[in-house]
Amino acid sequence: MINIELIENTIELLKPKRLMKYVLIYCVDGDCSVIVDEKELSLKANDILTITSGQYHYFKKFENAKGFILDFTLDFFCKNDSDIELIFLNGLFCHFDLNEVIAIGDNCKIYDQLCQITEEINSKPFQYLTSIHARIVLILTEINRVKISQGCEIWKPDALFLKFLELVRNNFKHNYSLYKIAEKLNTSVSKLNELAKLHAGKTAQNVIYGLIISEAKRMLQYEKITIKEVAFGLGFNDPFYFSNFFKKHTGFSPKIYQDQFVF
Repeated sequence: MINIELIENTIELLKPKRLMKYVLIYCVDGDCSVIVDEKELSLKANDILTITSGQYHYFKKFENAKGFILDFTLDFFCKNDSDIELIFLNGLFCHFDLNEVIAIGDNCKIYDQLCQITEEINSKPFQYLTSIHARIVLILTEINRVKISQGCEIWKPDALFLKFLELVRNNFKHNYSLYKIAEKLNTSVSKLNELAKLHAGKTAQNVIYGLIISEAKRMLQYEKITIKEVAFGLGFNDPFYFSNFFKKHTGFSPKIYQDQFVF
C-alpha cells in the first residue's frame, strides 16, 4: 500500500524489480543511475525520478547516493478523480515510458515531507494514513510547481483517460475489445477516441497497441519465459500473429529483441 526506505539501504534493488505501485526516487546527496525498463537515467543531488506502476527498475550504481524511495499503490492514493489527475499531472507518472529526471533544487518542503512520512510509517500515530496521503499530495504539488517554474507546459490529464490506461494495463490477458473497455468504463468508444487524440495524439486503439508493445518488451527482457508464453499472457491466441504484430511495431522480431536486450 505505502512504503518508504532510504536509497542507501536498497541492496535488493541491484536486481530488476517490478512493483504494481508508483515509485518516487529522491536523491538527496551523491549520485546514482537507475535503469527503468530499457532506459538508463542518472540522478544527482536534488533530483527526483518517478516510475510508473509495472515498470521494471533497478539501481545500476548508487555507491555514494543518499535519499528516499517512496512507493504507493494507486488504490491507496487515488480516492477520487482529483487524486487520479494529480498523480499524472504534467506527465509526472507517465504510462508511455517517458520517465524523466526532475531537478528540484534544494527544496526543503519535499525533503521535510518525506522525513515526516518516514516517521509516521514507523510510529503509526492516529490517522497516519490520512496524514501520509495529504503529504504525498503536497509532494506531488511541489514537484509540479518546480516543473512549471522551469518552463514546462502545464498538461492536465482527464481522469477517464487515465482509468482507460489503467484498465488496459491490468487486463492484457483478456484482450478486451475497445467496445468492451468503453462499456466497463461506462463511456463510449467515440469519447475514448476523443480523449486519446487529445492526450496522446492517436486513436484509443493505437494507444492500446502501444501499451501492449511496452508490456511485451518488459516480458521479453526481464521474464524468463518463452515467446509463446508472452503471446498468451498478452491475450494473443496465435504466437505467430503476436510475432508479426511485435515486428510491425518495433522493427524487431520478438526473438531478436529478446536476444539483444534480455537482462
